[in-house]
Amino acid sequence: MGTGHHHHGSPPAGHGTAGAAHRGRLRTALILACVLLAAEIAGAAATGSLALLADAGHVATDVVGIAMALAAIHVANRPAAAGDRRTFGYARLEILAALANCLLLLGVGGYILFEAIERLRDPAEVPGGQTVLFGLFGLILNGISLALLMRGQRESLNVRAAFLEVAADALGSLAVVAAALTIMATGWQGADPAASLLIALLIVPRTVQLAREALDVLLEAAPKNVRIAEVKAHILGLPGVEDLHDLHVWTITSGMPVLSAHVVVSREELDAVGHERMLHSLQGCLGSHFAVAHCTFQLEPSGHAAHEPGLCDGPPAGPVGQTGRSTSRTSG
Repeated sequence: MGTGHHHHGSPPAGHGTAGAAHRGRLRTALILACVLLAAEIAGAAATGSLALLADAGHVATDVVGIAMALAAIHVANRPAAAGDRRTFGYARLEILAALANCLLLLGVGGYILFEAIERLRDPAEVPGGQTVLFGLFGLILNGISLALLMRGQRESLNVRAAFLEVAADALGSLAVVAAALTIMATGWQGADPAASLLIALLIVPRTVQLAREALDVLLEAAPKNVRIAEVKAHILGLPGVEDLHDLHVWTITSGMPVLSAHVVVSREELDAVGHERMLHSLQGCLGSHFAVAHCTFQLEPSGHAAHEPGLCDGPPAGPVGQTGRSTSRTSG
């Protein structure tokens, strides 16, 4: 039952992942990062500034990170081929790219930290005037990239990883400018490695937070904006629903939360008309109150769970297709 069942609110064909809508902005940010990388490498060579070299190293990770984000979006939005075991396609590659970006950021942060401590012990002379010009140039380009990625970072972990790369680099450029101005005003050469140390310390906290969010997706934790207790309460509050079990909510990739549940309904609701009505009610409930894009419901009469030994509380006893269960599926 339920074949051909339609639900308002279904994503249109080709909707893709949350990051797909921001490909053009990511491409522009990548071009800006490449221009800035070339400028800062030239500036570090000309001035001998560690802060500028540290920022150039971070810009290099921006280039790699944004390129990874774009590649992941491209592959993640390929539709699953017929007969492919990957029934959700490659959507989760975006999360893997975000996690790879985190590791890259942490590695660069550690290197900058080490170099900054060494330079604090033995500061090199840095010309403040030239350094401040390169720092301002980096600040302007990073500001443009941040504006481009601001919206997308709220919707996609993959885009947020690229946004954090650029944000940390913008802070790095600001630190370069501050160090150069300090050198010009006071002559204290330790300002340059001190700025590098600040860059490293600014990178770590947000990177760790992003890594935790990516790991939550990989561990199939419920999305932050979906409270399991509220989902249960809404479903149990629908007329005809008697009980609920095996409720699972997780995320395939940013913007693609999914849900599955066994819903115990009164026997009067299991005829063709009641079945259809119940699916409409369940979908309407989830669509109105929770941002869950893909839902699967198994409607079953009272007492049916007793005939599913080992299925509700543990792994299936045999391969899929040998359980004899009838599953009703609805996606919205």
